[in-house]
Amino acid sequence: MLREMAALGFEYVELSHGVRITLVPGILKAVEEGVVKVSSTHNFCPLPTGVVQAAPNLFEPSSKDYREHDQWLRHTKRSLDFAAQMKARALVCHLGSVQFFWFNPARNLRNYLRDNPDAGRTPEDKSYHALLEKSMVKLRKRMGPFWERTKASVAEIFDYATQKGVKLGFENREKFEELPLDGDYADFLAGLPPTAPVGYWHDTGHADIKEGMGLLNHRQHLEKMRSRLMGFHLHDVSAQGQDHQAVGSGHIDFKMISEFWRPEHLLTIEFGPRITVDEVKASKLRIEALMG
Repeated sequence: MLREMAALGFEYVELSHGVRITLVPGILKAVEEGVVKVSSTHNFCPLPTGVVQAAPNLFEPSSKDYREHDQWLRHTKRSLDFAAQMKARALVCHLGSVQFFWFNPARNLRNYLRDNPDAGRTPEDKSYHALLEKSMVKLRKRMGPFWERTKASVAEIFDYATQKGVKLGFENREKFEELPLDGDYADFLAGLPPTAPVGYWHDTGHADIKEGMGLLNHRQHLEKMRSRLMGFHLHDVSAQGQDHQAVGSGHIDFKMISEFWRPEHLLTIEFGPRITVDEVKASKLRIEALMG
């Protein structure tokens, strides 16, 4: 797996939340032999024993089930152990979600956008924006306990991450009910202890999906988060709303995104499994041209 990535011209890789425990011996061997270096990993990496497919939300820090919380804490620490072993600088993390017992307001939003895909980007669509505002009220009314549990959970791992020398990259999410809400991100990070080993990890596809829902302005969001940026997941979004597409194949303005890159940032090109080798190579060239 890693030799294939190296052959495509990559010196560094991110090890994702799809890395099965059975792949670890080969990864260790490849890193020891200098096939590639590891810039970052993604919680949970490696996956818990018996889990064989990508599962970044297998355990959530927002859960009210103490058993799930304990498992989240255990496997996050395990992921930090592995990241440190790989000499990775960052562990990318998801921060949970708001659970609805009967009715998730995201359902009506999805249904409306399915029939009116441009509604979120069209201020003139009053019906959609009224629905969006009503849904946001319901989300905020419900989210309090979930958000408090998330903040308490992540605080439990700060000292451990510091000991391991790995920074936590809190990633923006694509679903309406996932945490933190985009508008809360800056205040959340500003409210953490100055010594907390954390930063903001920006996923271009997720931000574009949220922009399509009318929940943020991509540029303005990056401006707001600029001082806390530490890394990027770079992928495009198709006209049909599918993310993890080749860079330049969709409608994301990567020239605008590149204005926020700094030498200390980590850039990961993050694709779906259907992307061809030629598309990977072309995407790499596009990103390198913007870096240049």
